[in-house]
Amino acid sequence: MPTYICTLSWTDQGIKFVKDAPKRRQRARQLAQKLGIVIKDIYITSGERDIMIIMEAPDEDAVAALALAAGSQGNTRSSTCRAFTEAEFERILNEMPEV
Repeated sequence: MPTYICTLSWTDQGIKFVKDAPKRRQRARQLAQKLGIVIKDIYITSGERDIMIIMEAPDEDAVAALALAAGSQGNTRSSTCRAFTEAEFERILNEMPEV
């Protein structure tokens, strides 16, 4: 399955109720599983973003559905990108047309 990296920032509401974060994290894992998404790792981070999630998903629709469901709770704002393994990147390079 394709790999995706999601970075999240807590909203004012999310940080106000930060002690509920473990429960929210468990709920996110349950939602992901229903969508066929495998959450590989969740990191709490310092800097501009507060959380990083590495996941494998069947397609972009599943990732969008998870992001919308989580975002609708009002605790986080997210940004998601597709991540490519080295092997996937090499395959892409091999398929790249000459210019």
